[in-house]
Amino acid sequence: MPNNPVDPEHQSAGAWAKKYHFASRAVMETVLRPFDLGPTQWYVLYELANSGPTSQRDLARLLQVERATLSGVVAVLARKGLVEQHPDQRDQRQKVLTLAHDGRELWERLPDPIELILRTAFDGISDDDLAATVRVLSTGTARLNDLLSKGTSQ
Repeated sequence: MPNNPVDPEHQSAGAWAKKYHFASRAVMETVLRPFDLGPTQWYVLYELANSGPTSQRDLARLLQVERATLSGVVAVLARKGLVEQHPDQRDQRQKVLTLAHDGRELWERLPDPIELILRTAFDGISDDDLAATVRVLSTGTARLNDLLSKGTSQ
């Protein structure tokens, strides 16, 4: 049975989603390693390069990482001279992040690991199959998030 979690090959949709996540993350880490960046650091640079200055609080929400985790990532990027932190003019307790000059220069040289992952993973797969995959995984994710919001003791 394909969705039986006790299947010794564990071929469920969830198992394959996890395997895809790990494989894509490994590709991303391999692509970024020569630039001394990790995936979360890349996503921070991506957001700042594409969206402009962003509050650290909004970035944590957008990237779905803990505030403490993002603080560490931002501290490393600031030490590398890739991002700058400024107090938010509306709330001095909050920080606004911008891409520093060196960050912009690095961003322009960086390969796009997401483009590589998508091109490699889904080349030759029909649009209909991709749409069905997105529909199934987004529905399953929404249902699990709904379960979490209600409590899992159902």
